Amino acid sequence: MPDRRIQDEVLRELPPELGPNTVAILEGNAFMYSEATGDVPRGSIGGLVFADTRFLDCWRLTLNGSPLLVLESAPVKPYAAAFFLTNPDLPDLRANSVGVRRERLVGRGMQESVFVQCFSNKPVSFQLRLEVGADFADILEIKETVTDRSDKIVRQHAPDGSRLVFDYRNGPFAASVEVQIAPPADRVEGDELVWDLSLQPGEKWSCELIIPCFHGPAPDTYLTAREFQEVFDGDRNDPAHRWRAAAPTVQADYQVLKDAFDKSVDDLVALRIQTDLDGQVMDFPAAGLPWFLSMFGRDSLITAYQTVCFGPRLTRGALRTLAKYQGDEVDEFRDEEPGKIIHEVRTGELTQLGIKPHDPYYGTADATQLWLIMLSEYWRWTLDDDLVRDLRDNVHAALRWIDEYGDRDGDGYVEYGTRSPQGLGNQCWRDSWDGVQFGDGTIPVLPIATCEIQGYTYDAKLRIAELADGGPLDDPALARRLRAEAEDLRARFNRDFWIEDRGGYYAIGLDGDKRKIDSMTSNMGHLLWSGIVPEDRAAILAGHLMSDEMFSGWGVRTVSTAERGYNPIGYHMGTVWPHDNSLIAHGLARYGYRDEANRIITAMLDASRCSEFRLPEAFSGYEREFSRIPVRYPTACNPQAWASGAPLLFLRTVLGLDARDGQLVLDPAVPEGFGRILLAGTNAFGKRWDIEVTDSGSEIRPAR
Repeated sequence: MPDRRIQDEVLRELPPELGPNTVAILEGNAFMYSEATGDVPRGSIGGLVFADTRFLDCWRLTLNGSPLLVLESAPVKPYAAAFFLTNPDLPDLRANSVGVRRERLVGRGMQESVFVQCFSNKPVSFQLRLEVGADFADILEIKETVTDRSDKIVRQHAPDGSRLVFDYRNGPFAASVEVQIAPPADRVEGDELVWDLSLQPGEKWSCELIIPCFHGPAPDTYLTAREFQEVFDGDRNDPAHRWRAAAPTVQADYQVLKDAFDKSVDDLVALRIQTDLDGQVMDFPAAGLPWFLSMFGRDSLITAYQTVCFGPRLTRGALRTLAKYQGDEVDEFRDEEPGKIIHEVRTGELTQLGIKPHDPYYGTADATQLWLIMLSEYWRWTLDDDLVRDLRDNVHAALRWIDEYGDRDGDGYVEYGTRSPQGLGNQCWRDSWDGVQFGDGTIPVLPIATCEIQGYTYDAKLRIAELADGGPLDDPALARRLRAEAEDLRARFNRDFWIEDRGGYYAIGLDGDKRKIDSMTSNMGHLLWSGIVPEDRAAILAGHLMSDEMFSGWGVRTVSTAERGYNPIGYHMGTVWPHDNSLIAHGLARYGYRDEANRIITAMLDASRCSEFRLPEAFSGYEREFSRIPVRYPTACNPQAWASGAPLLFLRTVLGLDARDGQLVLDPAVPEGFGRILLAGTNAFGKRWDIEVTDSGSEIRPAR
């Protein structure tokens, strides 16, 4: 019988983080994570990653053996960055004599251009050296202990300095990376490229580096610089260009709202990955950079909810792709069960060799309900009956999973408890090992039924009943059954999860012994989003969520400061998560608490001003008066899909925008100081609409 305890994480000596002001760029399922100089030191967590494999773990440019100094560096697009550098004071070379500019793109690999110019008033001679390393680490081990694969890495470097090749094979897993150099280096020393340069005053020199990455045998033809550039600039048929062009735009008197919206859309375009389903290319939101640039269930579905009213592309892709991976057997190693929607998919070596259970891994107890909720929400905004009918069997399988496998002990609640030796202990959104605690800090025993999962289940059954009652599922008997089950769940839930102490609130869950897990948490706000809370208790929850113990001034904390386990930098035990707050604000607005919702929205948008209008995965939970600025959680993903989606849902909440019975509904409650808002070209029912809200009124009209 599996251990009922949730084990502590094993403490490891982690690879060092990169230096301050790291630069990350991404496109699809590739990213490059470097220091501000553009360098990746050997042994750090940085590098070039493609499809869950790190192809370059060292990429270090030096001048006369010394690191270059940063003048300025930053991404110029999500997939491109520029680095402006100069030399330090060196023997025989005064500081700032040489200017170096690096330009970088990522795609199915990387392209980098290095431009050098002499700014001295006399000729200079120096050595430029690029140190290259390939460790082929699986992304799941980069932040832990990386396996030494050096004895299986074969080098085929060209002696003329035009090419470095690293090839790795381990059983069925194969990967290779090539560095193509033009002009060729003067020589190759080990894995280092060396140029001996002599420049006259004002003279320029440049070099082009193309780095294609391959899983499996490398093809005969490689990416060229032109092909890299066309991916980003020249091809209007590129899905990223089409996605961005189809997205609505925002004009607003409150510029922060527009800036946060624009940044979110750009990041969501960059985070999209593509899947091929029977010859159809589907866009799908990856979870986040750097560690979750892959297909996820819960994260992608919540992102799809946040973005559905702005364009259905991500939602449709998520629904179809996740349906393809829906569980169809019992596999304890992967926590798979029939009808269950995945937690995540990985494609790296450890997964391909069966060492890790991520092909795919099903350790989530809420993605199945969220998939049903998203199918309903997508239909409400598109009236796409055909998609719902196509997924009919998946709907029935998901409903069966909720009742037959999700409810592990027959008590009417969906619980989780891993059966895999490598499974997640917590399988709700708070999925760190200590993310669910009693108020005294005790870790509950498995299986656990968290409160928000019951809310999702309630909402999912009511939504599918709508699709079955005269909708595309056309099954009145199913609709009656689901509505009866939902009402029964609502009654039992409000009896079994309610705690009378502290003015009344909901337990975060029930543990394996059916004890109420009595921490006060932000999960209560998800209950408002799902609609399972009676009207007379909504005011109580609103009061708790906006109390000093829960609301930091930047947003609602994941747990109250009154709990023993509270930690402002605890991953799920005191931090402030934008996606969490977007659902809470939407839930508060659902029950009529628009001022409270707007207080959260205004605080979150204020926070975005401190990070170039991008909300990271999580903030630390420090009080606003104490910190003055939102303190980012130390290892937060940035960007992260459901954080990037939060400003879009904030805007929808402010506008009171919804789709009901084939009609757009608008009920704005605009925060003071926001002024006029124009949402132009939003998508609904296969058409585009302009939505305008001013002090004098509001209007929905066909887009011009």
